[in-house]
Amino acid sequence: MGVGLGNPSATVSVLEETEKESIPENAQNWWSVLFTNTMIDTGFVISVLVPFLLCCIIDENHLNMVWGISFILGAILALLWCQPLDWDHSWDGVHLPLRLALKKYWKSLLGLSLAWFIYDFITYPLVIYASGIMNTVTGGSSSLIVVFGWTLFINLFFFPGSVLGAFLVDGHGPKNLMIVGLLLQAISGLGIGAMRDAVVNHIVTYAVAYGVFLSLGEFGPGNCIRVLAAKTAPLAVREAFYGVAAASGKVGALIGLWVFPQIIDAFGGLNTAEGITAPFCIGGGLATVSALVTFYLVKPIMHNGMKAEDITFHQYLEENGFDMSLIGTHRNEV
Repeated sequence: MGVGLGNPSATVSVLEETEKESIPENAQNWWSVLFTNTMIDTGFVISVLVPFLLCCIIDENHLNMVWGISFILGAILALLWCQPLDWDHSWDGVHLPLRLALKKYWKSLLGLSLAWFIYDFITYPLVIYASGIMNTVTGGSSSLIVVFGWTLFINLFFFPGSVLGAFLVDGHGPKNLMIVGLLLQAISGLGIGAMRDAVVNHIVTYAVAYGVFLSLGEFGPGNCIRVLAAKTAPLAVREAFYGVAAASGKVGALIGLWVFPQIIDAFGGLNTAEGITAPFCIGGGLATVSALVTFYLVKPIMHNGMKAEDITFHQYLEENGFDMSLIGTHRNEV
């Protein structure tokens, strides 16, 4: 609850900082990606690296200790982040014109919510169930070190996708890069399904294909969807806009986690090539749908777009009879 409720405010606050004068225009989205998705991907890797190292050090016969130390380390890292947020108070105490905002931004909100739903529906189950799948691919290895090792190998593919995307996002724009990443991910997923026998019969090939599929997801939607969600809407409704899109993603993750085992079972189970490649085929198809949704519904953003969007929204409110003199009147009371 704490992380979920605080996420929109923290993320939006960080991304607003990337449009300060001290940040060059051609690096705004680069910093945005590094501050958000690359950090999340780092967390995914560390979440596997820590228990892997602990299993190597402590021994697999003391899993309670491995779990406890992993939990404590995660709690310590969370407690270290105590920096208070700083944001613009100009809309404090003002009744937000949600109806007008929804009328203007509903299309982008719908597009980003659907895209985030699909992204989390694909990514979270593949990350969380990776150890179980690799346990089957390795022949049911009884060693957690082996399973964790292959899972860590897969998760390491997050980094090249996210970092490469970060270097390209300013030159090509978040929307365009997101579409390209989704289409490449679709090709990768469908390719895994088409060559399932050749892929599954070789552990390294399967692990690399698994990692590349996830890496392309980070290259495109993983990097860009948060930037688009935070920078599409104006200050007045920015956190609410981002929060709705992010919540849609979490719903997608929850449904994906519930459906994922059923998909595998429907295609023959974990012990069949069809069963352990079906999620990639379905993921590839959904990535194509997400690319179309992004293309038709999501509005592209530009450098310093947050400031420009605030100006545009204020003009829109004035044209629709909203009293703009209310904005900033409560600033000194905060």
